[in-house]
Amino acid sequence: MLELSRSTRRRFSYNGGGETALPEIPDLGEAGERIVEDEDAGFVTRCRQGETEAFSALVRKYQKKMLNVAFRMIGDYEEACDVVQEAFLSCYRAIGKFRGEARFSTWLCGIVLNRTRTFLKQKAARRQREGISFDGSENLKTELFSLDESAEEGLEKQELENSVQNCLGTLDNDQREVVILRDIQGFSYEAIGLTLKLPLGTVRSRLFRGRVALKDCLVKKIGPLR
Repeated sequence: MLELSRSTRRRFSYNGGGETALPEIPDLGEAGERIVEDEDAGFVTRCRQGETEAFSALVRKYQKKMLNVAFRMIGDYEEACDVVQEAFLSCYRAIGKFRGEARFSTWLCGIVLNRTRTFLKQKAARRQREGISFDGSENLKTELFSLDESAEEGLEKQELENSVQNCLGTLDNDQREVVILRDIQGFSYEAIGLTLKLPLGTVRSRLFRGRVALKDCLVKKIGPLR
């Protein structure tokens, strides 16, 4: 059984052996496009040959990064764990569809975001039926500040983290995705375009609007930004 590390406290499975529907796999280009260099290509090839340990290595390499993406989008750690484990399972089952027009990490991130979008839509619909408001920012869990920081510095850091996450939750999903990928994960504009299947101009415009909205929200919460 392939597993996420203990830190996620999660294991992905087939839900009791039944088949689960795959999410839409991002189409990263037409056949015949240039195949990009990818440091994970060897692992991907071994995965296609049935080596589960090769996929476990990819899980260990990317689980924290993918969990961070999902958490920033959802705002709840446990729910983000669920989404990421489902995304890894879908990735494992669909590895044969990966054609190599983009890096494996870009393709994987697209699967995580597809799972995240589906989850948020389902959660919003469920809460609407129940008459509960949802802005994607409740039940936040932040990492503990390091022991070498003073209590005051740690509390300030935690307060800022909470404010950033709450403000991310107020952005439109389209803007939030681009801001997370660019400003938190450090993706290039080209990688964001491939992941979200968007032209670079759209990526830049969404990023600009998202940054403005995020800044305005933070100013209201914590005052002028230095």
